[in-house]
Amino acid sequence: MNRRHFLSQSLAFAGVATGLFPCLASAQTTEAQILFAQSYPDLNGTDQPLQNWRGRPVVMNFWATWCPPCVKEMPDLEALNQKYPDIAFVGLGVDTAANMRNFLPKVQVTYDLLVVGYGGIELMKQLGNTAGGLPFTLVFNEKGRMVKRILGQVKPETLDEVLARL
Repeated sequence: MNRRHFLSQSLAFAGVATGLFPCLASAQTTEAQILFAQSYPDLNGTDQPLQNWRGRPVVMNFWATWCPPCVKEMPDLEALNQKYPDIAFVGLGVDTAANMRNFLPKVQVTYDLLVVGYGGIELMKQLGNTAGGLPFTLVFNEKGRMVKRILGQVKPETLDEVLARL
């Protein structure tokens, strides 16, 4: 078998194999596909598929009540949420619903909060945060393409510049 024939057969098999075995295609999965395939409860326990936020720019912020930099950045995120009403902000709590509900009177935000729980650390790792540190913020454009990844507390002026371009 010559090399060209072998390569074409290998590529054809790879196409069939990834259709039959989706795990073989995982290397081609984007952060948006991973994230928007998830579904988490809001603070009332109602399941919210993240795909509900597709089709518009969105800021996804992983945070926790026990994380001082997370708490410190929340007023900045809320201010940007108010400044950019066409951009969705979603707080993904790596925490319990009870902790989040008890925390809200201290630092009030109007953007959506979902309970990812402690499994959120593994999800963050899949999304490129190999350290699993908090806070962790992802910004997607209206086409679902990630335009910014921020590990650590956001700098509001930097995030503002990114959001102004969306």
